[in-house]
Amino acid sequence: MSTAVLVFDMQALVKKLKLLQVGDTAVRRNPLFYADAQRELDRLERAGFNERRSWTRDRLSELLWPASRSGYGQLVRGGGDIASWPLLIKAQVRAMPAAFAIGSRLFTIKANTGGTSGAPLEIVRSLRSVVFEQVCIDRMMQKVGVDARSARCAVLRTESIKDPNDFKPPYWIFAAGGNRLVLSSTHLNAATVEHYAHIIEEFAPDCLLGYPTSLEALCFLLQRAGRRLHIPAALCSSEVLHARVWNCARDTLNCRLLDYYGQAERVAFAYATSPGEYRFLPGYAHVEFEPAGSDGEHKLYEIIGTPLWNRSMALIRYRTGDLIRAPAAWGERELEELALGLRTFSGVLGRDSDILITPDGVKVTGISHFQRDVANIVRIQVIQESATKVVILVLATDQYTERDRERLMHNAREKLPRSMHVEIRSVTALERTARGKTPFVIHRPQVKQLLNNTRAHGNIA
Repeated sequence: MSTAVLVFDMQALVKKLKLLQVGDTAVRRNPLFYADAQRELDRLERAGFNERRSWTRDRLSELLWPASRSGYGQLVRGGGDIASWPLLIKAQVRAMPAAFAIGSRLFTIKANTGGTSGAPLEIVRSLRSVVFEQVCIDRMMQKVGVDARSARCAVLRTESIKDPNDFKPPYWIFAAGGNRLVLSSTHLNAATVEHYAHIIEEFAPDCLLGYPTSLEALCFLLQRAGRRLHIPAALCSSEVLHARVWNCARDTLNCRLLDYYGQAERVAFAYATSPGEYRFLPGYAHVEFEPAGSDGEHKLYEIIGTPLWNRSMALIRYRTGDLIRAPAAWGERELEELALGLRTFSGVLGRDSDILITPDGVKVTGISHFQRDVANIVRIQVIQESATKVVILVLATDQYTERDRERLMHNAREKLPRSMHVEIRSVTALERTARGKTPFVIHRPQVKQLLNNTRAHGNIA
């Protein structure tokens, strides 16, 4: 049997297992790796500066040697010293993904980035790194008093539950043998919030897993309806969580709240249990900071990460594009303490604008899903011209066909109601800001005003 067939079989097996109750144990919580990762993280969280630094450097050294033998490693002549490697950008990985492969592909799992920049790329993960990621998420739940293995979880993210034009209940489905209540964020508005409140009370979740924009919508709508719920814990990720949402969630849901930051590339991980007090998780990655300007008494830094657990892909010194602030007075020692999780920072800046808003005032998240499984596209850009009109600009390859366009339109229509007109245009260049950037989502002035109005009046009209 060829390597290609074995890799395909591995992918198919993983997909099947994820649909079964045994999937958690066989894949994400595989006992061959789970306990070892737990022990390492336990030890590092108790360790001081010298031990964390030594452990990280040793782990990095173990990774750099096989990475140096990859096609990319040989091209850039990367060696055992991290400084011998140049900074890496996403476009390089997209242009030659095979060059970043390390070792055998037999026991690897493929994934795609969410495409928040409008241009997703394919990632290869080792089974050990998949398990390690689950250990990290389980630890986050443990920090807010939840046992991830047995918890009843309500989910409010971007899952497509039903036709966005169908506003007849229910607006949810049950999964994981009844232990997971998956709610549609697309249908959440002032007219439907009582249905959401009732099913959440009936389900009695131990934890709510959500995106910040969805959590914000739920809490403000409940407040306006004079409703309060009790959910012991809530975990947020994937977007910026503003302090106003922390306070609103704690008041409306009576919950302990944790927000965590990460990426599909798995090159950095940070979390907070209080607003403005984020810290990097020691042992997850080798984190560096690239100067990116100043902001008053602070300096801006881009997060640069090298994953320490994925031995299947040479993502060395990967530029995340995400910025943080740090006091201008900090030197190398303080920044290293920050990278090792011994100091806190206020949070990751930006990227909470990647949403659309419907004529009914519903905030639509998960816009990066528009391009999912669409072939022959380099990148897309989504422009909301008005409350009722969305334009998708497409940078396409020569192989782009009407079938690809139809698939893109299908994905968009799954997210957006019929009251919103969607137009797809093939272009040779995307729109740029005055600073030369090409944001994934652009809001025209009247849309910005609509968003500002909804924020000022409790988020949802």
